[in-house]
Amino acid sequence: MAYLIYRSEVTLPVHGYNNTWEEEAQWYQTICANLFEGDDGMGMCIWFDWPSRGTALGYLPDRGLAEACAPDLADVLQVFYNWLVGMQQSAAASPGDVASVCRAKTSIIAHSMGNYLLERVMFLLWRRLNQPLLVSLINQLLMVAADVDNDLFKSGESVQNTDGEGIANLTYRVTALYSGLDAVLGASAGLKHFGKRRLGRSGLDETCPLPDNVWEVDCTPLLPGGAAFSDDWKVHSIYFEDEKIVELMREVLRGTDRDILVARGVVAG
Repeated sequence: MAYLIYRSEVTLPVHGYNNTWEEEAQWYQTICANLFEGDDGMGMCIWFDWPSRGTALGYLPDRGLAEACAPDLADVLQVFYNWLVGMQQSAAASPGDVASVCRAKTSIIAHSMGNYLLERVMFLLWRRLNQPLLVSLINQLLMVAADVDNDLFKSGESVQNTDGEGIANLTYRVTALYSGLDAVLGASAGLKHFGKRRLGRSGLDETCPLPDNVWEVDCTPLLPGGAAFSDDWKVHSIYFEDEKIVELMREVLRGTDRDILVARGVVAG
């Protein structure tokens, strides 16, 4: 256990809405099997569970529950932040003691409405921790099929106290995975349409300025058959099963540079 804490990645997956506990557990097992087990595993995967109603008609109640859970996850991540700061201070105090320096990095994989929960969490933490901000709390954030507004980062590099600033300022790199074939997010937008398109279906709003550490990947070409993929209702969850997308996630969590991912053909230019 000590080896994992000091030498590997620590990743928190945050599930979306309309999931029973059993479905969430299965989703977590899929992520562990595809990314965190075996000789090339990505380190430690810690499941954060929030109480989804587990029904298709529970969208609005789930949204309220996600927001209500934000302070709980914020407390967890603040413990992580305090640990990182403490280890940075220990490293500075003993610069020659390389073996004892904590090299662990915290990353998050948020799916669907889990991104709305994370949006609220990071906004809370940004207000708590930015006086001053000493380290990046999250190394890599994967926003998978995100059920949030696609202009979330509209303030760009400026500080305007908007919802996306917490994510952008507390994270080293944000990667949004989306597909225009996602019928679940299409139904979500039609159900309530809180003012903007869904990030996980339309990608980032390119009419807005974007922080330099935020980028997007259209995963439609990575699906079996690409744009001809026939089961558009499955697209919302296929990210965690499709071999090409799983490999993309692995490279992102490793911190591989965007230009390298393009050069290797993992993503389109």
